[in-house]
Order: sequence, then C-alpha cells, then structure tokens
Amino acid sequence: MARLLLVRHGQASFGADDYDALSPAGHEQARVLGRSFAARGLRPGLVLRGALRRHEDTVAGLLDGLGATPPVVTDPDWNEFDFQHVVEIHRPHYRDRAAMMAELAGTGDPARAFQEVFEAATARWAAGRHDPEYAESFTAFRDRVARALATATGLLREHRDIVAVSSGGPIAMAATLLTAGPAAGAATQATVWAALNRVTVNTGVTKLIAGRRGPSLSTFNEHPHLEADPRLLTYR
Repeated sequence: MARLLLVRHGQASFGADDYDALSPAGHEQARVLGRSFAARGLRPGLVLRGALRRHEDTVAGLLDGLGATPPVVTDPDWNEFDFQHVVEIHRPHYRDRAAMMAELAGTGDPARAFQEVFEAATARWAAGRHDPEYAESFTAFRDRVARALATATGLLREHRDIVAVSSGGPIAMAATLLTAGPAAGAATQATVWAALNRVTVNTGVTKLIAGRRGPSLSTFNEHPHLEADPRLLTYR
C-alpha cells in the first residue's frame, strides 16, 4: 500500500531570538531520522513540507542522512498554527518578549511553565467561543489540515511513499481527523487533538496507509530512531 509519513520538525530554538531556527539537537534529530530511513530501505518518491524555516531545515537534515534527493514541494497548508498569536491573545503582556521570558524564568522551569500557558491558551482557542479574536480559528486550522491531507493523499497515486515534514499541531490534527473522524463534534475533536499534540516528539513519525477507502492511521508519533540517545528525545 502507498504510505504517507508525517514527520514533526526537529527541535526548534525555544527562548532564542529566532524560535524557527533548529537547535543543534534539532539538526541532529533530522539527520538521524534520515539515516534510519536509509537503513530501512525507505526511499520517498516525494517530500512535502510546510513553509516555515524549521520545516525547510528539517528536510535538509533528513535528506542529508538519507543520502537521496527526491523532489521537495512546499505546501503552506502543513504550517503550524500561529501559537505565539494564540498565547498572546490569552496573555496579552506576552507581546513583550522580555516580560514573557522574565516571568517564565521566575518559575524555575521556563519550558514547563510555557507548556502550561500554551495548553491553557490553545484550550481557549479550540473552544470556539472567541473565534473573532484570532487570525485563524481552530475550525479554520482544522479545515486547512484536512485540505493538506487530501492533497497529499491525492499525490500518493503517483508517488507510493511520501514524506511530509510539518509540525506537531497539524500532525495531531491529521491523526484526530482519521480517528475521531471529521463528523465528530468540535469539542471531541479539540479534546483528542490536545491530547495528541501534547505528546508529539521532535522528528516523530506518523504513518498513514492509503487504501481504496482513503487514508487510515497506522502508527502515531513513532521515534525509535531517537531512543538510543536520550539527549535527542525532545518534545518542544
């Protein structure tokens, strides 16, 4: 069967001036994944990626490790939602980056503290009661990911194995749509999405199998390529 492998980008640079740049660990995660694919004999016929720098850099490392140069196509529908905007709507004083970093540093564990804020902010966003406040509502985000998934699935008719490099949010939404289903209520979709998004690993691989009835979720968030080096097992 044709396979669509959704890959979360390597670790970005949390707390740095440019979050979108991969950290040193993020670059290595991408190369390790590429070497893992090569060892398994996986040669994608096409690579899709979102339009963000962390997607582009992850693809570069992946192909370096893979030792192959399949065609690469950019599809902005695989972009992450603007989580900084969502967080700033929830906590307006976070528009001042210095104030945000100072507040997080004061907790003693900035990454964990930000994750707690992030989860509260995305829960408010996904609830759907404040849609006019957001540049992209949760429903619009869901529909965008559904479109990205349909486009990629259509391309499987020509390319039997496709790798799509994206972010945790879109990958969790794709998995939500294939498990809870597009007809599930918005509250159910939001709950499933939040649970999946919370555990996505950098360069984790989610495998979809395309059959006559359309794509099905085979595995979610696989990351055995990282388990030999705990330093590379990251979630942010």
